This record gives sequence, structure tokens and C-alpha cells, in this order.
Amino acid sequence: MGTSGGQLARTALAQFEEAGNEIVLVPQVREEAQLEEVVSQAVASGGTIVHTLVDTDLRERLGDLARDHNVTALDLIGPLLLHLTRFLERRPLEQPGLYRQLREQHFKRMEAFEYAVGHDDGRGTHELNQAEIVLAGVSRVGKTSISMYLSMQGWKAANVPLVKGIPPPPALFEVDPRRVVGLTLDPAHLGVYRRHRQRSLGLPANTPYTDPAEHVAEMEFSRRTFREGKFSIVDITDKPIEESAGEVIRKVTRRLKQE
Repeated sequence: MGTSGGQLARTALAQFEEAGNEIVLVPQVREEAQLEEVVSQAVASGGTIVHTLVDTDLRERLGDLARDHNVTALDLIGPLLLHLTRFLERRPLEQPGLYRQLREQHFKRMEAFEYAVGHDDGRGTHELNQAEIVLAGVSRVGKTSISMYLSMQGWKAANVPLVKGIPPPPALFEVDPRRVVGLTLDPAHLGVYRRHRQRSLGLPANTPYTDPAEHVAEMEFSRRTFREGKFSIVDITDKPIEESAGEVIRKVTRRLKQE
């Protein structure tokens, strides 16, 4: 009847050479009137009904209609649902199209993740207008980790690094400012992250990258940039990634609704 039943019917028919049978798909069956129409078509064509109805009431009604009209109706999912109900000791949701919805959500997350990877750390700025969320901030404020977390929630997120003394890419100010969030961090915490990064990469000591005074200046530079662009700001100090990401989402969705 629907896509799943049609696929299984094609699989079975492939085992019969030159069967030449026509398969008629009737998706999104939700009402009894639709069942009556399907049965009428089967009667007129002498066909067999193959279905994967997850709604118990609809399955039972179709069975009654098929018997009343001497039509064969093959229930491909009912016995399995009954078995799983007993085995799992819980009732099925009986929500039509749920598997398709879950697959769509999965593919959306995968697409968002690929976008985040391709637009990490300032890459692909010419495509920032495709992003649902854009993060901006200086080095080591968590842009990449939060972007990746957002992508796993299905958000297409990009991030743009800010470097004091270098103008931000013009594309950052061409994006809808409601979708841009600036990340800030307590300068002392930034110093800790920078020094850890310095040691892990074997970078020279006593550079502006790890200078406490420079950290304060960089934070002020980033805040000026956020004010210029009219961007929302999230301070990630002492916050886990999921909390910071949640705050980013709330900032963006709230501004989109309000404005």
C-alpha cells in the first residue's frame, strides 16, 4: 500500500520472471474512507493488497473490508508488532511515518555535521549565508567544539576566528546578525587554555598568544566586533559544551522570533 510495502512487493516479484504485475502505491493512509477506496481498486483490478499499517484500528478495519469483498490483504507488519509488543512488554507508538521521520532527522544531522566540518575555523566564509548559526570569537574560546555539538543536534553551524589587529572577514557582517553569536571567555581561563595549547604543540613561550595582557585586549577586541555586528554574546566561562550550546540556540531562536 505504502512505500515500505511497495518495496517488499518489488523484492518478491523480482523472483518471478516476466511477472509484469503493476504495483500501485497508496501512501499516507490515515482514514477509513481511504481504506474503502483501496479495497474498491483491488476488487476492480483483481489485485492483492500488501500493507504496513501500524495503526491497529486501521489494520483491523482493512481486514474486515477485505474479507467482506473477498480480497486478499497481506499484513506485513501486524504480526511483527504483536510479537514485539509481547517481547518488549510495551505498546507500540502506532505513529505512521515515524521511521521516515527518524531517517530524515538522521540525514539532517549528517548534513549539518559535514557543513560544520567544512566551515570550521573560518573555512568557506563565502557560504556563511547557508549557516543556521555562526559562532565568532578569538582562539581557544570553544568555537569548534560548540559548532560540532550543534551540528549533532541538527544545526548547520559555522565558526569564524577573530584575530586582534586583523579585520574580520566581510562575510561575517553580511550574515543575518540574529544568527551570529559571539563567544567570550574570562581572560584568566583563556590563558589556561592557551598555555595548554602552547605546551601540546611545542610552541615557544613568552609570546603574545600566552600574554595575560594580550588576552584582556583580545576579549575587548572581540566584544567591540560583536557590538559592531549587533551579535548576541554567550560567555562560556566554567560552562560545559552542552550548556553553552543550549544558550547559543536559545539566543538565536529568541531573536528570530522577536524580530
